[in-house]
Amino acid sequence: MRPRPPRRRGLGAVAASLVALCAAQSLVALPATAAPKPPTTSSVVSTAEDHAARAIAGSLTDSAWRARVKEAALGSREVAVTALADKAGGTLESDLAAADRRIAAAKGLDAGVGSLLRLRLGDGSMRAALAAGTTPWVAAATSDDDATTVTAYDSRGRAHTLDARTAPAHPVYVVDIDGSKALAAGLGVLNDELARYGMDSAAPASRKASEALSRASAAAGGFWTTRITSVELSDDEEPWIKGDAEIYTLVTGFGQDGTVRVDPVDMPYLDNDGTVYRPNQILVNWSLYKYNLADAVMMEDDGSTNYRDLAKAIATALLTIADQGTYIPLVNAVLDAIPDDWWTDDPDYVDSWYTLAQSDNGTRYGARGNGWMTVEPYFVQEF
Repeated sequence: MRPRPPRRRGLGAVAASLVALCAAQSLVALPATAAPKPPTTSSVVSTAEDHAARAIAGSLTDSAWRARVKEAALGSREVAVTALADKAGGTLESDLAAADRRIAAAKGLDAGVGSLLRLRLGDGSMRAALAAGTTPWVAAATSDDDATTVTAYDSRGRAHTLDARTAPAHPVYVVDIDGSKALAAGLGVLNDELARYGMDSAAPASRKASEALSRASAAAGGFWTTRITSVELSDDEEPWIKGDAEIYTLVTGFGQDGTVRVDPVDMPYLDNDGTVYRPNQILVNWSLYKYNLADAVMMEDDGSTNYRDLAKAIATALLTIADQGTYIPLVNAVLDAIPDDWWTDDPDYVDSWYTLAQSDNGTRYGARGNGWMTVEPYFVQEF
């Protein structure tokens, strides 16, 4: 075979090089594809609630089942709809059970927490129309305080857009989470997780420290606490579709072992803003703290908090703060620890109190101006 002329071989090589160069430049110019973000707790919970709302709305075509749900909704503030659905037949029970499992997992709760889904009448003004036989629509409770609309479904699957701030005249069942049950379980998880990160000094780091604390308490015949005698919130951040608030407070300071500690305090009675509650609840147990000052951050759980993630975020930030031999305010550190995207819907920052002292006796207003507490020193005596 006659060899190709040298010039043609050279041009071919150049052309090949140019093609390769262009291809390489094209590859470099292509934008990097970001890995898809995992769904947030809020989106998983919202989706599960929406699926449950659609399923319940569709089931209301059965008149006997519709009457049973109406009786339950009119006779109780909340209905454990998953348990009720075992009498509905069809796939409703399994659909709701699956939604329950997804919600519990998304919130970082164990499966043993049981059913969290609840159904309630959206507003008291709807009772007359529901009792008169109007077939209700069904909506999922929103986790976004700033939402202006909410979607409700009728028994034919049609969507209706409602004002999130003004309750409609048409009766609406709201599918929501049993907030008290979820929060109680969640604070248990939060306590366990914080202890795992070494932030629970209720059991001090050393046996010697534990014995010393026990001896000091025994010598005193008890321990001093700060007790809330009354409390009121100006705004609990809740539109009608969301129902009662679920309030808890994170009390922070340095434990007896010199490590930052966080004590979650459940406040299940704080349902509505503009109402004065008189709980006589212990907020701070001073025997667990090294200094005579502590902070309190009050939060509202919108139903889609992942308590394991919350504990990790708080621990990651607070464990970097070392005991300097004096009180250090921790409110800002707690708030800064929570990822920015959580503030769009959950959890809500209600208010905070700096420098609570054992001797405080009287009304303390929150730094945000959204609430006040009247506190007093209270000595818990041993038997």
